[in-house]
This record gives sequence, C-alpha cells and structure tokens, in this order.
Amino acid sequence: MSTNSKIVFFSVIITVSILGKSCNQDDTDVIPDVYVDFTIDLQDPEFSGLMVMGSFDTIDANTRNWGERAGGYNGNGIIIYTGPDGFFAYDRTCPFDYAVNNLSIRVGVDFGEAVCPLCGTRYALAAFAVPVSGTKSYPLKNYNTTLEEDRYLRVWNKK
Repeated sequence: MSTNSKIVFFSVIITVSILGKSCNQDDTDVIPDVYVDFTIDLQDPEFSGLMVMGSFDTIDANTRNWGERAGGYNGNGIIIYTGPDGFFAYDRTCPFDYAVNNLSIRVGVDFGEAVCPLCGTRYALAAFAVPVSGTKSYPLKNYNTTLEEDRYLRVWNKK
C-alpha cells in the first residue's frame, strides 16, 4: 500500500470514528434521565384541550395520582404540547440552570413558550423547545410520545 493510500485510509477511519461517536451522543440533553411512562386519554375532559393544535398542558406527579412516573426530573413536571405534526413532551426543568448551577428550576409556560423564572430563558414549544432568548444554551429535555387509536397519548422515555 502506498503512503498516500495509507494516509487516505487512516483519514477515513478517523472521520468515521468521530462521526459515529457524535451521532450516538446527545450533548444537549443535560437533564438526567428519570423514569417517565404514562398515558393520557385525549377524550377525557381534563385533557381534551390537547386536541387543538398549538395547545399545551402540564402534567406532574399529582395529576391523576400518576406519581413519579409523570413527575419528570426532580418532580418539576412535564409539558405536553400539540404541534402541527403531533404531540411533544418536555421536562419542565431548566437545562441551563441545571448545567451551570446544578439547580432544579421549574419553568413556567406562557403563550407557547416555556420560561425560566431564574435565568429568563424562553423555549419555543413549537420548535422542539429550543431556546429563543436568554442564555440560548440547551433545549428542554424531550420525552417520547406515541398516539394510539387516535385517542391515547403515551409519554415515555428509555429509562
């Protein structure tokens, strides 16, 4: 094998290794994983508002006595948002305050944005909860959602 071929081969191996590592790591998810697994009946009057695009609701451990499985990180709760392409679930813990100060600050919700009362960061719920003002460092932690039978919305994570 010629010297140039060895350099090209080595470069390809390094590039593939770096790309493979970066694809498997989610550096923006600073909030630790906690067990989340609950199902919302969208025909239940308590949650029927979620059938309207652009609407949201907040869930926590006290909702329907679901306990910790609906509490999100440190019991701060979960935001359910109805977008044009489906449902999204976000943890209500501010990732900036957690990453920088190790604080668990519960974000509020205001006109389609989650807002941290401490650092002032605003997260766009319609855009995967990315920060749109303030620190602009990390998006809110996302949880998986699955709609079953056009009625039951399951919110869960991999833990």
